[in-house]
Amino acid sequence: MARGWESKSVESQQSEPDPVNAKAPRTAEELERARKREGLELSKARITRELETATSEVHRTALENALEYLEAELAKLG
Repeated sequence: MARGWESKSVESQQSEPDPVNAKAPRTAEELERARKREGLELSKARITRELETATSEVHRTALENALEYLEAELAKLG
């Protein structure tokens, strides 16, 4: 008896729209932009962590320049 109940539960879940996937399909351009933004944000987080522990002034300057570049690229994406 439990088996029949499980089947109906699964069937009802599959027939209901998934709220996460209910959005309009994204274009290839939107997917590429989202992928690029995610990559830039991950790089920014890594640079920020490295900047917190950098001891060399030269290394710190390089990281600050990289951070400025990443922020400018993120601003371009909107």
